[in-house]
Amino acid sequence: MVSTEPLITDVSDTARWAAAYRAIESSRKDALFCDPFADRMAGPSGYEIINAAPRKMRTGLGVVVRTKIIDDLIQDALAHGCRKVLNLAAGLDTRPYRLDLSPELVWVEADLPRLLAEKERLLADEVPTCRLQRHTVDLSDAEAMRSFLAAEVTSPANTLVITEGLVQYLDDDQVGELSSALREANVNWWIVDVMNATMQNAMEKSCGTLFANAPFRFVSDDPIAHFEERGWTATDVESVYMTARKANRLPWHLKALAPLLEPDPRNTGGRPWGGVLRLSPS
Repeated sequence: MVSTEPLITDVSDTARWAAAYRAIESSRKDALFCDPFADRMAGPSGYEIINAAPRKMRTGLGVVVRTKIIDDLIQDALAHGCRKVLNLAAGLDTRPYRLDLSPELVWVEADLPRLLAEKERLLADEVPTCRLQRHTVDLSDAEAMRSFLAAEVTSPANTLVITEGLVQYLDDDQVGELSSALREANVNWWIVDVMNATMQNAMEKSCGTLFANAPFRFVSDDPIAHFEERGWTATDVESVYMTARKANRLPWHLKALAPLLEPDPRNTGGRPWGGVLRLSPS
């Protein structure tokens, strides 16, 4: 009997979907990164989600390139004195195991209990390359989030915060609360992936009902301005499309669309744009 249960029941399932793309990328001879744990993190359901997606969504190029961009921004922050990393909504990310990190670096993962318990089980026999800690935190609970940050960010900690795959699933008020909380905590850097409203609408249209239980909620025509108006400076603006193009990873039909897919991220003229920002307090 074919199951009628949705493949994605909540946002947590998107972590398995992203892990499956990381595993597929890692198997390539020209891989942009190597995640030897991704297949384990994905499990069968991660690949089932990919197979259920519309054909043009199955390449996972956005997830793959986003991962590469963030890897590089993390290494740059470490080279400039970062001594602590907070990965909020860490999901099934395995960077503390796959990146070459200092054994003195403190890396803190925060997420819901179910996901962290699953990760603990899947990686029980592995050794991280840094001082890894995990904390259960409901990041949609403003009070819980602020308490967590107050305990973890101590000056001068040179702290980097990563919110990969988080912001788009929060509503506008929650994103505002997160932005304020991180700024008040005096973190040094914040890495966040974003997309404008045009890109978001295009993705929702392409995916149909597959992500109905994990809808995008944060909408902005100019996500860079959104954060800059709240006391942040975008020191790095990395386009997913441009990074993929430089890595020669674009399919032929996207190469031909360069004039449409390379808009100024601060003035897109309604064209789709997605990328990764590294922010610092203004």
